[in-house]
Amino acid sequence: MLTTAQSVSCRGELNDSSASHSKAGRKASNNCQRVSAKKSYGKRVPSVTSLKYRSQQNGERAAVKISASSATGPSSITSNSGSFPSDIQFYQNGVSDRPTEFKSRYGKNEARKGADVLVECLEREGVEHLFAYPGGASMEIHQALTRSNTIENILCRHEQGEIFAAEGYAKCTGKVGVCIATSGPGATNLVTGLADAMLDSVPLVAITGQVPLPLIGTDGFQETPIVEISRQITKHNYLVTNFEDLPRIMREAFYLANSGRPGPVLVDVPKDIQQTVGVPNFDVNMRLQGYLSRLPPVAPPLVKLQQVIRTIEASQKPVLYVGGGCLEASPELKEFVELTGIPVCQTLMGLGTYPLNDDEHALGMLGMHGTVYGNYSIDKADLLLAFGVRFDDRVTGKLEKFATRARIVHVDIDPAEINKNKEAYLGIPADTKGTLGGLNSLIKKEEVKFDFSEWRDELKGVRQEFPMEYKHEEQLIVPQHAIELLDKLTNGNAIISTGVGQHQMFAAQWYKFTEPRNWLTSGGLGTMGFGLPAALGAAVARKDRVVVDIDGDGSFVMNIQELATLHAHDIPVKVMILNNQHLGMVVQWEDRFYKANRAHTYLGSENEYHVTYNEEDIFPDFVKAAESFRVPAKRVVRKCDLEAAIQEMLDTPGPYLLDVMVPHQEHVLPMIPGGGGFEQIITKGDGHDFVPEDKP
Repeated sequence: MLTTAQSVSCRGELNDSSASHSKAGRKASNNCQRVSAKKSYGKRVPSVTSLKYRSQQNGERAAVKISASSATGPSSITSNSGSFPSDIQFYQNGVSDRPTEFKSRYGKNEARKGADVLVECLEREGVEHLFAYPGGASMEIHQALTRSNTIENILCRHEQGEIFAAEGYAKCTGKVGVCIATSGPGATNLVTGLADAMLDSVPLVAITGQVPLPLIGTDGFQETPIVEISRQITKHNYLVTNFEDLPRIMREAFYLANSGRPGPVLVDVPKDIQQTVGVPNFDVNMRLQGYLSRLPPVAPPLVKLQQVIRTIEASQKPVLYVGGGCLEASPELKEFVELTGIPVCQTLMGLGTYPLNDDEHALGMLGMHGTVYGNYSIDKADLLLAFGVRFDDRVTGKLEKFATRARIVHVDIDPAEINKNKEAYLGIPADTKGTLGGLNSLIKKEEVKFDFSEWRDELKGVRQEFPMEYKHEEQLIVPQHAIELLDKLTNGNAIISTGVGQHQMFAAQWYKFTEPRNWLTSGGLGTMGFGLPAALGAAVARKDRVVVDIDGDGSFVMNIQELATLHAHDIPVKVMILNNQHLGMVVQWEDRFYKANRAHTYLGSENEYHVTYNEEDIFPDFVKAAESFRVPAKRVVRKCDLEAAIQEMLDTPGPYLLDVMVPHQEHVLPMIPGGGGFEQIITKGDGHDFVPEDKP
């Protein structure tokens, strides 16, 4: 029988504060897995568990002890960098709703169930909305939720839908998203969402019910070892084995999720712990000394900031390359651009951190489907200021050909990312908000002046030669036009979510985001089915904004059941499906690299709509499907009807679905082939240029 609360963690910032190349990082991660795997389900473990991780730089070992006791420790947590108050009210680079004062529904010494303790922990963290689907091992938690006066549960119709909704909630607010599932299949249905949140650095707390402690390891009904399963795709996870540990574990879970580099934390709570009756102690210390000692500073030392400024002064063609790590640093980034005049490229995850409608400085998205002028700027730059990015392969293409002329200044909250894929001239493990704020203050204090107008003029010339453009059709609706119209009718102020595929890239290219956290997409994992539930979560969190899911027919059908959630909770998500009856992005790759041979990428029925243009041949009929969920819907097939149809969608109260029929021959351009370099960029052509070869 297990005798202690167990936890496992394998994340860059949990290791020593410096990191070397990717092989070392993988080696460190693998070592952590081997050590932790010994604590398998059903085996006895010591009363105090020490988890050790290997430094990614020099192989030193550092231990973090997770005690089974809930007794209150010292009045402060001490780390190498100073003393942290035991009641930590801040999240280093995230957003918290944790109330400064809290009044419990229970008396100070009143006993209650573990499930009620867990719900009170959520209340104490300021949780107002969560996404939970009940089952046998989580029923106690749901019963406790009905006794809460402050938390609303949004009942999604699938556990994958609920965790994507929690992601959407977190992405559009910066707060921790919360979801709850039962054991067994309920827990495993969260796995894709955990991996998605891990790769996109989304603050998330996922709570799972588990079979009672005596049944763990017996292959009991609906038992899955979710801690073991999720170990490599969570920032940290816990199996709760003591009632007394619940307040501390939940506090740690929220802090871990939204400090340092954000990520998902899983808390697995056996049913007998939920049913245990006792008096909780909420006045407990977090036991994260090792983690806290490794957190990079909010701002780097003055000498580092001075080095950055001197490096900029020595450059002639600097470029800012900013990503999701700058979402909280948008005001500081804008001021930095104003002070320096340096042009800005944004990653898929960073769209909106700098206004895309600033044609003087904004170069749009870079990477595989980025602008020509944005990718040109990286190729010709002599200085690359990489803030909150990880040099992903969809950005860099062939690493050896990426930014070959540039010195690289890399600032990231996760030390493991620095030098992992691309060697930095100056690597700074620190928060981007504090770093940019420090640079701005120093520039103003020292009255440093920069003039990169000649470089910006060069980039304007490239923009004029290779503008973002597409072929307009007289009658057919091309997806780029549909998104441009949506941008126009919403004044660029809507929150946009997407699935994954061509529609995702078209939305990234043609919707002009002017502020952060209005763009919700699955970047690192590329998860189809993300758009609708993510939009659902965003609409719950930000009732002041129009929320539109721009989706593809392939992605949308994967979580179509969440239309029921929209109706049941009257959540005003607008769904605009760009319906080409195909897996559009795979078709594009078939055209370009597989001689247009169709390999299971047609999603329609026997009579192809794009051949007959008979609306009865459209399959599936999303309008009828939406109406069966009591969601108003309409289809539009002609360009002349599109603007009015989008306006009707936006004006209709509550949820709405608009099915927009588009040709499957459209290609997302520009395009740098996977593993290629800037010199291979493709700017012309579509599916009409590629004819399948006759089969023997």
